[in-house]
Amino acid sequence: GARMYDRLSYKSGAELCEQMAQECDTAILAFSTGKDSIAAWLQMRRYFRKIVPYYCYVVPGLSFVEDSLKYYEDVFQTRIYRLPHRSLYRFMRCMVFQPPEHVTKIEALNLPGEEYDDFMVGELVRQCGHLPPAAYVGTGIRMADSPMRRIGIMTHGAINHNQKKFYPVYDWKKEDLIREIDRACVKLPIDYHMFGRTFDGLDYRFLKPIKEHFPEDYKRILEWYPLAELEFFRRGERDGVLGQEERG
Repeated sequence: GARMYDRLSYKSGAELCEQMAQECDTAILAFSTGKDSIAAWLQMRRYFRKIVPYYCYVVPGLSFVEDSLKYYEDVFQTRIYRLPHRSLYRFMRCMVFQPPEHVTKIEALNLPGEEYDDFMVGELVRQCGHLPPAAYVGTGIRMADSPMRRIGIMTHGAINHNQKKFYPVYDWKKEDLIREIDRACVKLPIDYHMFGRTFDGLDYRFLKPIKEHFPEDYKRILEWYPLAELEFFRRGERDGVLGQEERG
């Protein structure tokens, strides 16, 4: 499969998808719930018979994230795999927001190291989904994102055989995204309303809106990262932090 792809001569994301789908009618999608990944899904579903999407979480089972994922599962009539984000393992290995009593427990877990990257996640999805080796991972990366992206794609192309990934909407501009998402009547996740972007970290700009809008999710974050409350201390928001007596 992969060697066949080497003959690709595409002039657009659409042509890239069309030629890839002739080689292998299944593709994997790295789905973040963000605009770019929704656009990638809309583009890919025109060409691939089967799309296997996965979402990577930094905190498992947050209700606002699960609600979004269920919505997209309904819209696209496709199950979305949930997998740990490599940041989750990195945060745990680096003891981010962990109290001293968690350290020995976490060290005993024998967590994956830096080898757990996008390529390994793709391999896991291929294994679990019994997918052919020629099923590549599509992501919503676009040239218009940044000058570095543009140079990277101009230099190396919109398909990476070593990493088995490709960029189905690499040539789309922002107006293309908005037009296609509107045309398909797909809603953006609540993340944009809360943070102006998708949720992918544990700093104040994410924690404050979650604490305000989804207090149960905030509590769940504290179960995984008990000292995340320090983000509020840093801002001098002492009253925002639960007193010891409330904690019990």
